[in-house]
Amino acid sequence: MNLLDVKKLVFRGENAKVEFKKKLNHPEKVIREIIAFANTDGGHLFIGIDDNKTIAGLKYPEEEDFILKKTISELCKPEIKFEAEIIKLNEQKGLLHYFIFRSEKKPHFAFEKKHHRYGKAFVRVNDRSIQASKEMRKILKLSTRGQERPLQYGELERLLLQHVEKEGKTTVNKFQQLSGLSYDKASNLIIDMVLANILRIIPQEIEDLFERVE
Repeated sequence: MNLLDVKKLVFRGENAKVEFKKKLNHPEKVIREIIAFANTDGGHLFIGIDDNKTIAGLKYPEEEDFILKKTISELCKPEIKFEAEIIKLNEQKGLLHYFIFRSEKKPHFAFEKKHHRYGKAFVRVNDRSIQASKEMRKILKLSTRGQERPLQYGELERLLLQHVEKEGKTTVNKFQQLSGLSYDKASNLIIDMVLANILRIIPQEIEDLFERVE
């Protein structure tokens, strides 16, 4: 990617596939963006660009490139597929550009430290990377297996669809209260409807929403 290509992306601002970071002060926090891109549709991460679109650059991009690659290797699991390059601005400064590929091994997790046992999955929603819910993680995992999941359409499924069509959207908690099911059973039924492409998930910070696929 050349500098003109960078400026075109910067002009459009951050979005579902573009993220800016001014510096790499906390690489363990930057990897959540990388995880989110891999778990969603891939995307571009730039280090050396401010949120206000100022292309400030980095004085030592090679050092920051080494640190970020080491952090990805140690704190992202399973392994992330990406391409990295340093884009020179002038003799003193450069940018880091990482292109993260959409993964076929979802979900990926970000770990706070190398030897931690449990990590957190993230997904990209517009210009934000948000933590994936239990439902989102399960959908990511099952949707990458490439197997069709037969759906048994009964009274509960009909109740769920009628509820969604009436309200426009629902949550697992709302459907649980409506149906009288346990949380896990309500969650699994909704997940099955998403995997059957009848409902779609809208990830949220607090509680995911589910709506009908048009």
